[in-house]
Amino acid sequence: MSVATDPRYPVGKFSHEGPVTAEQRAQFLEQVAQAPAKLRAAIHGLNDAQLDTPYRDGGWTPRQVVHHLADSHMNAFIRFKLGLTEDNPTIKPYAEDLWANLADQKLPTDVSLPIIDNVHHRWVSVLRSMKETDWARTFKHPELGVRRLDQSLALYAWHGRHHVAHITTLRQQKGW
Repeated sequence: MSVATDPRYPVGKFSHEGPVTAEQRAQFLEQVAQAPAKLRAAIHGLNDAQLDTPYRDGGWTPRQVVHHLADSHMNAFIRFKLGLTEDNPTIKPYAEDLWANLADQKLPTDVSLPIIDNVHHRWVSVLRSMKETDWARTFKHPELGVRRLDQSLALYAWHGRHHVAHITTLRQQKGW
């Protein structure tokens, strides 16, 4: 399936080959910084029924996407802090598909939006303070192996765009 026809990946699958340049890092950092505002804009004006409409068959709802982004980006922030303060620490993965079905995922989005705003505020502060050598620091993911912080920045920049696009694509399809 192409990007246009695969609703799972409205901005394409994550892909980044080779080293991350300083220019790319600046672009990715800006995408991370803008993610909370883009998410708020994507869900603005949606009612509860719309927030509880899956973006595709078997997919998450916009409400679950908002809560997932809070969960995921809190974990990302901690992973960066561990990578900056420890020598190649092993991070803990989590079962995001199972987390997406816990009771807190049914709460109003107003519960997670401030978390996303504040985690991103702190995370971007750390990202902007990083030295050139910090970007090569690593953490170890038990399933994916060693990850550099610059590569992780690229991933999370994509991650925010990916999930915002799930919501904006749903809105376009439904005419909301």
